[in-house]
Amino acid sequence: MKYVGAHVSTAGGVENAPVNAYNIGATAFALFTKNQRQWVAKPLNEENICLFHENCEKYGYTPKQILPHDSYLINLGHPEKEGLEKSRMAFLDEMERCEQLGLELLNFHPGSHLRKTTEEKCLKTIAESLNWVLKKTKRVIAVIENTAGQGSNLGFSFYQLRSIIDQVDNKSRVGVCIDTCHAYSAGYEIKTTEGFLSVFKEFDEVVGFEYLKGMHLNDSKKEFGSRVDRHESLGEGTLGLEIFKNIMKDKRFDGIPLILETPDTNKWAEEINLLKSFS
Repeated sequence: MKYVGAHVSTAGGVENAPVNAYNIGATAFALFTKNQRQWVAKPLNEENICLFHENCEKYGYTPKQILPHDSYLINLGHPEKEGLEKSRMAFLDEMERCEQLGLELLNFHPGSHLRKTTEEKCLKTIAESLNWVLKKTKRVIAVIENTAGQGSNLGFSFYQLRSIIDQVDNKSRVGVCIDTCHAYSAGYEIKTTEGFLSVFKEFDEVVGFEYLKGMHLNDSKKEFGSRVDRHESLGEGTLGLEIFKNIMKDKRFDGIPLILETPDTNKWAEEINLLKSFS
């Protein structure tokens, strides 16, 4: 079964996320558990937590259908001590928030070398950050999102994702989220059926489908291999619709959150229905 949704608003409290997801016909959703552009946020209170659980139960969302995202400020591969420590503490807080909400996944962008260290060292630092955080938490799986390779961001190749996984001690608590826009912009030709089959064959050989915990379904404003991260509404960008038809018909993508991060929130209900029509 396919779980399809979008990254919904938590305005007024995290407990509103499942309500907002239900209102657009979603069977999955993503959310921020705090303001994604601030380092520090007030703790979740018991009312927030209880209402979140109640609304998830009311609208039929289980943890495997929910893919929270961490703050955009966090860089687990930061080459400088102060920035790294700040990022690790913020990521720990994000993981603990997910535990409080009874969630099982936390999606994150792996990190950037900021042109101050090597790619190899940065990947090692990201893995060390994950090992540090995972030892301090109990259940939540850290889900590495592939990037478009913009700037000094790492995680744009399957081999980089695999390198991080290889260096994580507890592999039962690490996973991957593939963003279609990012993959296409990074140079993975998933636009055609032939390309789709070839790329995900490589993904399975290098990373492994057992690590795939979610996907972000986004068209791209930019051309293939641009290394630029710009999402577009489905069917309105350079990717087109064939990739999304292929995902929805492929059983390898069953049972994980398939999340829209397309720019026009008013189209989400329409896009969800479109995706469901492909299956």
